[in-house]
Amino acid sequence: MEDVVVIGAGIVGLATACALLLARPGLRVVVVDKADDVGTAQTGHNSGVIHAGLYYAPGSLKARLCRAGATATTQFCDEHGIPHRTVGKLVVATDPTELGRMAALHARALENGIPVRRVDRAELAEMEPLVTGLGAVHSPGTGVVDFRRVARVMADDVLARGGSVRLRSAVRAVQESGGSSPGVDVETDTGLVRARYAVACAGLQADRVARLGGLDVDFRIVPFRGEYYQLPLDRRPVQRLIYPVPDPALPFLGVHLSPTIDGRVTVGPNAVLGLAREGYARWSLDPRDVASFATFPGMWRFARHHVRTGLAEVRDSISRRAYLQRVRRYCPSVTLDDLRPYPAGIRAQAVDRRGRSVEDFLLRRTARQLHVCNAPSPAATSAIPIGELIRDEVLAAIG
Repeated sequence: MEDVVVIGAGIVGLATACALLLARPGLRVVVVDKADDVGTAQTGHNSGVIHAGLYYAPGSLKARLCRAGATATTQFCDEHGIPHRTVGKLVVATDPTELGRMAALHARALENGIPVRRVDRAELAEMEPLVTGLGAVHSPGTGVVDFRRVARVMADDVLARGGSVRLRSAVRAVQESGGSSPGVDVETDTGLVRARYAVACAGLQADRVARLGGLDVDFRIVPFRGEYYQLPLDRRPVQRLIYPVPDPALPFLGVHLSPTIDGRVTVGPNAVLGLAREGYARWSLDPRDVASFATFPGMWRFARHHVRTGLAEVRDSISRRAYLQRVRRYCPSVTLDDLRPYPAGIRAQAVDRRGRSVEDFLLRRTARQLHVCNAPSPAATSAIPIGELIRDEVLAAIG
């Protein structure tokens, strides 16, 4: 029997396995995932930003774990020779309404203990000559990294410390048992894994895996497709990450310009309702995935609240020219010819029965299982302290 089985070889699952093995050498830990490599889903399809923690409600798990995660991620990269850069971020206000939101964001960041400062129009022009705006919040500590590379190094660490990673092992059933020998049986495509405890970090399949484990699932994972472009390699209009001021009523940060660790500049993502949880190709459709949210009452309530925003996102998805206008609000030098294809991402967003997007991390438990049911951005940044938090609960449970 294994001590712990971790379902999901994304960065959160791998960070959990690393934390367990580091704290208790010799622990029998196995990570299972249906993919043929680690970090293939949300971990490998994002902007690669090491977030400083500007946006999150003070006192929330997001705020606390993001601050700790930014430090832990850079330390991990330094220890393992993974390239990363601290490029800084400017959150740019382009109209008077956004100035008010920007001031609130600045205040929230200070309350979270994040080093930030206000930048006026003149200084913004000095810092980023091709960016226009009425002002900005500058976060000098925001960085960039390739999170999929981080995940691969974590997987190597798991193996080096005696754990195992079983790929092409989709989970088909989860059965918890009590009595004199409590544990969890996890049936996979490559065989049965018996363990004293199970941790599920299943991302886009979090609700389904939780249901397999016998949990009462009162939310639904709704996929939002984030479409990116990249600029030509000889076009680098910005040195820093450039973000719009987010709408506090929405769970997304908006289309931004992101210098990447490999020297590119990406544009995006938008946030379009996805028709397949893992369909990264344009126009992907999975009837089962559509039925999952279409039959959920909370999704219809969510849709009613955000119908105008949703239609605008669809318009921008269909029309490159409309998408471009979102970028030109703060960087007018970007042209239609600059928008080159780049892989899309899909965000797993939990929506509850009342039609509200779940904004914070959501953990659900049984006697022998812990499920990470919602791990939105900044989950990649926060993966190491999330793993440590889970580690503490697991070790307390198994003794």
